[in-house]
Amino acid sequence: MPEPSAELSPETRGSVLVIDDEPELRESLETLLRMEGFEVSSAATAEAGLARLSKKPFDLLLLDVALPDRSGLDLLREIRANDAALPVLMITAYGSVENAVDAMRNGATNYITKPWDNERLLAEIGSLIHGRRLAEENRELKRTLKQRYSFSQIIGKSEPMLKIFDLIAQVAPSRATILIQGESGTGKELIAKAIHANSPRAEQLFVPVNTGSMPVDLLESTLFGHVRGAFTSAVSSKKGLFEVADRGTIFFDEIGTVGLETQTKLLRVIQEREFMHLGGTDTIKVDVRILAATNSDLLRHVQEGKFREDLYYRLNVIAIHLPPLRERKEDIPLLVEHFFQKYCAENSKPPRRFSPEAMQLLLDYDWPGNVRELENTVERAVILAPAADVGPDLLPENVLREGKKYWRFFPAPNGQTQASLFEILDECERRIISDMLERTRGNQTDAAERFQVPLSTLNQKIKRLNIEVKKKREGNSH
Repeated sequence: MPEPSAELSPETRGSVLVIDDEPELRESLETLLRMEGFEVSSAATAEAGLARLSKKPFDLLLLDVALPDRSGLDLLREIRANDAALPVLMITAYGSVENAVDAMRNGATNYITKPWDNERLLAEIGSLIHGRRLAEENRELKRTLKQRYSFSQIIGKSEPMLKIFDLIAQVAPSRATILIQGESGTGKELIAKAIHANSPRAEQLFVPVNTGSMPVDLLESTLFGHVRGAFTSAVSSKKGLFEVADRGTIFFDEIGTVGLETQTKLLRVIQEREFMHLGGTDTIKVDVRILAATNSDLLRHVQEGKFREDLYYRLNVIAIHLPPLRERKEDIPLLVEHFFQKYCAENSKPPRRFSPEAMQLLLDYDWPGNVRELENTVERAVILAPAADVGPDLLPENVLREGKKYWRFFPAPNGQTQASLFEILDECERRIISDMLERTRGNQTDAAERFQVPLSTLNQKIKRLNIEVKKKREGNSH
């Protein structure tokens, strides 16, 4: 028996399936591979081999060309139709070049001839399994990077956004109902689309419903459909959006605006997965995933009797809190670059960029309209800018007005100082610390670590500068 191959490190060991009708050959391969640390299964026929493949995945297949119940080449074609990546080593008789060529044409990774050299066989198996695992790791890395840094048009590399990307990756494959919370303009519908696009329902319809823009009767007819004669203008029967979204995803934007009567019907659909057309008597079954978004405090609506408590908890199985742009300002340069590329392409303009002064004004501004407002600002700059560098003069007045507040502590045009140097330095320090506390959601320990100062030093500065520390609740994720 040969010494263990140098190529067979613990990382390259794996599971091997042997399909061959010769008992002595199977036993010999099983003994050899198990001594090298592989998990080995075997089968004497094509059908038995298929049964084993259907029960568990293998890292490599050793397949004989000649089997008693069917050709190994026919079996190889069937296996390849279901798994194009599984490494397959065909076993063929010595000197049978024709069989070897046919095997390679039908998808074999390589072939070995009887009798074989054990050391060469082990080296080949180790190499193929190692290559398969590297390919799998590469695919997983690409998938992870794609999910973490770019879901659809969601752009961000800040810590809050990376946590949201991770959460999307976790919840998307499930069928759980999800409530997306965030201010207007933060991109709640983009989050919903990303969840749908990364779910098993991605090939089916994503159906958005803006509940805040419809009167009650129209909303219910739109959602549940109606039969002919259900109301005066119902001259024909009509499907509702729940039927349209069957096997897909339906997204309720601003769910907090839905009336109590409609809330009751929504609750029935979520619980029973069935409903009736307006004016109809037949029960219609649907398989729909429900995503909802709100910019209001639904729990407060529950306490005020404006929103059903049972519906709230049905919707809030998993909650995603989308932070406003002012809490993730490190994403602004990345968003600006994305929007410049988008609108320069749409308007056939050469590349544009903000000057350092303009970019600083963007970073100083609090963006009450969030990402949507920033996008509009960049689109405006693309259309109006005469040159590649976009200066402060092309920023909206409200952005300029906010930025000018920073200059009230510096010398006035007449040369008279409005504040002493110590007042100016205190104000700068106050703003820097306040901004960091905003980013850490009031966590002073985290802020001290980021500033690389002792917590006691930071606490002294907070007291001396009279900085108000506001603790912010993290959004629930379950």
